[in-house]
Amino acid sequence: MSLQIHIDDGTPPYEQVRAQISEQARSGALPVGYRLPTVRGLAETLGLAANTVAKAYRALEGDGVIETRGRNGTFVAAAGSAAERELASAARGYAERARRLGVAEEDAVAAVRDALRAAYGD
Repeated sequence: MSLQIHIDDGTPPYEQVRAQISEQARSGALPVGYRLPTVRGLAETLGLAANTVAKAYRALEGDGVIETRGRNGTFVAAAGSAAERELASAARGYAERARRLGVAEEDAVAAVRDALRAAYGD
């Protein structure tokens, strides 16, 4: 596992950790079942506070990317299917809300494109 934190980047460090682990799990660079470093161990390696890494791990666990198995450690879960289900659920929720608000379909899609450009830096 290889992570790089850029302090001068506008993205919070916990989000950088979350995004990089999530991407590596999705791409297969971190295979299902891979044991992640402990919160303290990763925090020391990256020069971050343990709470920062713990926040990233909690977010990843909430996303279904990783799972904690008590004292056995934290492991990469079957990220693809969980992430895809969460994304589909969020998309359905957005579409239903846009319809309830009376927003035209093309305007709702444009809003998503703008949000994606902002999130991905395009």
